Amino acid sequence: MHYGKIKYNDIANGEGIRTSLFVSGCRVGCKGCFNRETWNFNYGQVLTDEVVEQMIESLRPGYISGMTVLGGEPMEPENQEALLAIFKEVKHRFSNKTIWLYTGYLLDQDLIKGGRKYTAYTDELLSMVDVVVDGPFMSELSEIGLQFRGSSNQRIIHM
Repeated sequence: MHYGKIKYNDIANGEGIRTSLFVSGCRVGCKGCFNRETWNFNYGQVLTDEVVEQMIESLRPGYISGMTVLGGEPMEPENQEALLAIFKEVKHRFSNKTIWLYTGYLLDQDLIKGGRKYTAYTDELLSMVDVVVDGPFMSELSEIGLQFRGSSNQRIIHM
């Protein structure tokens, strides 16, 4: 799996201070996307074991609330297996840290059994997520004052 960037001490993508992973690869293609370069599955760098270890260890300080994964599109089938392994390790080491996941797909349509992005990893992956922000970014519904989302159609779902 490739990633575009990792933001340490991020306060924009979830509650508290977080480590945010921007994965590569997206087929949603939202008009007005702020991160178009991450649509390419080969954009950025390969997510190595060393990078994953550094990212997970960045969660250790008590002032870090957790991890956020966004993109690109975390729920593309190509990304789910690798994210599941990361989420398992985060929850194993830091059960008190939260995981937020941003997806342009709809939780109750695309990510359920029979949904267009459902894989053998989806249920277990989502079982470790604390908050899902779902739905595509829609520039015509964009509001600057929205907290943790870009357009009013996107939902913040506490799992």
